[in-house]
Amino acid sequence: MNILVTGAAGFLGRRLIEALLQRGSLTDRQGVKQIIRRIVAFDVVPLSGIEDERVQVVCGDIADPHVLKGLVSAETDSVFHLAAVVSSQAEQDFELGMRINFAATHNLLERIRSLGHCPKWVMTSSVAVFGGQLPAQVEDDQVWAPQSSYGTQKAMNDLLLADYSRRGFVDGRSLRMPTIVVRPGKPNLAASSFASGIIREPLNGQESVCPVPLETRLWLMSPAQAITNLIHGHELTDEQLKAGRVINMPGLSITVEDMIGALRRTAGDAVVSRIRLERNPAIEKIVGSWPGSFTARYAKGLGFTADHDFADVIGQFIAEYPPQGA
Repeated sequence: MNILVTGAAGFLGRRLIEALLQRGSLTDRQGVKQIIRRIVAFDVVPLSGIEDERVQVVCGDIADPHVLKGLVSAETDSVFHLAAVVSSQAEQDFELGMRINFAATHNLLERIRSLGHCPKWVMTSSVAVFGGQLPAQVEDDQVWAPQSSYGTQKAMNDLLLADYSRRGFVDGRSLRMPTIVVRPGKPNLAASSFASGIIREPLNGQESVCPVPLETRLWLMSPAQAITNLIHGHELTDEQLKAGRVINMPGLSITVEDMIGALRRTAGDAVVSRIRLERNPAIEKIVGSWPGSFTARYAKGLGFTADHDFADVIGQFIAEYPPQGA
């Protein structure tokens, strides 16, 4: 089996590739288990730190149609499309967001359509496709009403994928992911970046700013759970997906205040004291438009799973990235 992973040098891309290499096989469109023989790891910067002869590292601009011709061939069995410009950056730079988040996806789907071989396709969508007046818990049939350019771009991708799958151009599934927490490394330009920052930085002896009210409710998923669900989504059959290709993922619904409370129970008052409340209207407006809870009935029926305890999510992060300088 030959696999393409876009956004391969990113946090989830790297973890996904590591998980696929360890797994060693996936099922093809006919439901037959196939050995993973090659993973094309594509990003604008090179993936490093994974030494495996099955991994081919390729760099380039995903929005360049000429680059895509070299990435995808009739031998490409599966695509995991993770490449994206994050929410706040897409809001600040409209052209960049449209180019990377939407045009590149369209071009990649068009390249696949021209080949006519209908590979499996898994991509990540976002709760940012929702907005406006929302119920306390969002049902699977909730009308999309994005309140940001990022959310609009993700919604357009979802519609494209649904139609390309209906027409038999790809065997697609779009997983509408919760905010992934806790991410390692430095803060990025995502509006949701603070959700990891208020855990990660205090654990490492650094001050962190919480830009939203404590009562803000978030829909969260741990990195490990995200990888489990990405692979599970790939393994679903065409028959299982007859009810729809765009799937609201199950998650953990929790307020920012309760997140901080879980950090206090896990790491103590001194760590929590490093969090400073400083509201940011721009971040608050974007994050406040996102739903904080979903029924996710369809996803649960398909076998997708969620985290159940945020303290356990913090524990996973500490075990994988022991605090430095606390």
